[in-house]
This record gives sequence, C-alpha cells and structure tokens, in this order.
Amino acid sequence: MTADARVVLITGASSGIGQAVALRAAEEGDHVVLVAREASSLQTVAQECDDAGAASTLVVPTDVGDDAAVERLFRRAVDVHGRVDAVAHCAGVVAYGRTEEVPSEVFEGVLRTNLIGSVNVARHTIRLLREQEGGALVLIGSVIGHIGVPSMSPYVLSKWGVRALARQLQLENRDIPDLHVAYIAPGGVDTPIYEQAGNYAGFIGRPPPPVASPEKVARVVLRRLEHHRDRTQVNLSNNVIRFGFTAMPWAYDLLVGPLFRLAASDRTRPVGPGPGNVLAPQVEGNRLHGNQGNPVIGIGRNAVALARSIGGRRAS
Repeated sequence: MTADARVVLITGASSGIGQAVALRAAEEGDHVVLVAREASSLQTVAQECDDAGAASTLVVPTDVGDDAAVERLFRRAVDVHGRVDAVAHCAGVVAYGRTEEVPSEVFEGVLRTNLIGSVNVARHTIRLLREQEGGALVLIGSVIGHIGVPSMSPYVLSKWGVRALARQLQLENRDIPDLHVAYIAPGGVDTPIYEQAGNYAGFIGRPPPPVASPEKVARVVLRRLEHHRDRTQVNLSNNVIRFGFTAMPWAYDLLVGPLFRLAASDRTRPVGPGPGNVLAPQVEGNRLHGNQGNPVIGIGRNAVALARSIGGRRAS
C-alpha cells in the first residue's frame, strides 16, 4: 500500500458515473473499493483501474438497498485498508412511466436503490468517518431532485429525498470539522442509465441537453474530495431550470411536458413495458457511456416523429 494514497469507496462502480469516478480516482493513485450488485462488471472495471494506476483495487459486490450487506461492505473495506477516506455514492436506477402505470415492485425498487440505498450507505459512512474524526461522503443527486418531471415519479421522489438526506447529514455533522458531506447534482449525463431503465412509457429515455460526460461529473466528484463545498450543480443550465420551476411555475408546468417528449425521450425507439435493471442488474448494458447519439439530432428526429404522429391522428 502507498502510504499517502486515499482509500475511496465508490458505489455504482460497474457503469456510468460510478465507473468514471473509479477510473478518475485510480488515475490519481488512490486505493479504490468498487461496489455494485454484479461481480463480473466490477472485475472488468477493476482491471481498468489497475491499468489506470490505482494503488489497489478491491471488488465487493453489494446491493446498497440491503443494510446488512452495506454493513458487511464497510467491514470488508476496513479489514483490508484499516480506514475509508472517502465514499462516492453513485448507485442509481430509473423507471419511466406515469405514477399509476409503474408496477409497485418497480416503483419501490427505484426508491430502494436510490433513496434507501443512499440512507444505508450514509449510515455506515458517517459512523466510520465520525470514529476516524474525518473523511468525505459525496452523494450524487440530480437536477431532478429540485424539480418535477412527468413520467419519472419514482426517480423524482428518490432524488428529492437524496437532496434532503445530504442537507440533514451536513447539519448533523457540523461538530467534526474534518468530516465533509457534499451533494452533487448533474443534469443530463451520457451514461447507459436511460436505456437500462424500467420503462412503462413506451419510448426509450435519453439525457436532455446540455449533456455532460460521466468523466466531467467524475472530475467534479474528485474536486469535492479535495476542495469541499456543500452543494454543486454540474451544469449551469440546472440553475435556469430550477429558477423556472420555482419562480415561474405556470410557465414551467406548461412547457415541461412538451419539452420532455422532445428532448428527454427517443420517439424513434419504442419499447415494451419491463423493469429494466431496477430489480436485477443487466450485465450487457453496463458501460461507461450511453448510446443515445447527438442530442440535437435526437431532438430533430423526435420533432419529425411527433409531427408525423399528430398528422396521422388528424388524418384518421
């Protein structure tokens, strides 16, 4: 072990933002503890981290929605390294569909991973960091944790909860100056989460522009481990959206439905109903980047598809 290397535990490390954070930490020479539900994808990421320069890699398959499993995860990390300096909680799943159309087990599955999983990880992180009298926890939220979005109720509820959790932890841990809790809210990010999502809306989701890369979010996460700040919006556009939701709700409510159909779904890729990776991992979908293509071209294709749909209804 390298004496001055940090021990960084990353959940959701098998794909998307979590994978990007793991690779970034590895490039900085940290010890990385890689966490997700499925082992084989984590082994692939572990090899990439070794190649990138990690001080060491430790793979611990864990369902963050299971508190006992999360407790075992932290025990394992401490047994190996003696400490955990930072935790980046990136695990998350999505389900699309109207509130009444998403099956209860899928709705609850999103809340279990995103919200209860965040509580479980926070519970054991904070206990350890308080014992150590220092360290950092970064919770990945979303701009959707500040606004309402049609056809994404479970995700919206979970991310509002994550934002509240981060604020609670910040208030409760002010007595230890070297213990830091950060909340990071990306907007649209080029990851597979949209394609992996549970879907009862009829069309594949896509990240709305401006679309950040997972590498950009990872850079923000690692900066927050070194330069602490309570809250960070990754894209400046997040602040515009939040302002509209809060200050001009009449305009927001009028526009969000049409804009969601145009910019946050792919109307050229219909999909049948199913739970996606909400209830169980889908190994074949785990990767760093998504497969949605250029967002501006996607909006153009959606506009054509919607125009044809409207024209077809009028003709009939």
